[in-house]
Amino acid sequence: MDNDLKEMLSTLLKAELSPVIKRLDGIDSRLDGIDSRLDGIDSRLDVIDSRLDAIDSRLDVIDTQLVSIDSRLDRLELVQSQIKQAVLETNETVKRMEVIQEQQHEIIQLLSARSIEHEAKIKRIL
Repeated sequence: MDNDLKEMLSTLLKAELSPVIKRLDGIDSRLDGIDSRLDGIDSRLDVIDSRLDAIDSRLDVIDTQLVSIDSRLDRLELVQSQIKQAVLETNETVKRMEVIQEQQHEIIQLLSARSIEHEAKIKRIL
């Protein structure tokens, strides 16, 4: 009788637990699907992460180039300032030379006039 009771109890439990087991199997199947989808998302995120790393390294290169360009620009600005100063100094020198040249031109005209005058006097004397 003990065996009959055990078999009945086992059959009853199997019958009662069968829908639960089916539901658990369905849940397990859905969880497997979710797990595979999460694996796909994880692999795509790995690809995105590697692409972001590549972008980050390129941005580091660009940063280095910008620092170099800034340095060169600073040097160019310094050279430009020096050239501007030299041009201003040269301009002052040229202006002084123009004044001297004008004075020399006036002296040459005066001497030329005197020379012509002296030649005329010499002709009259001879």
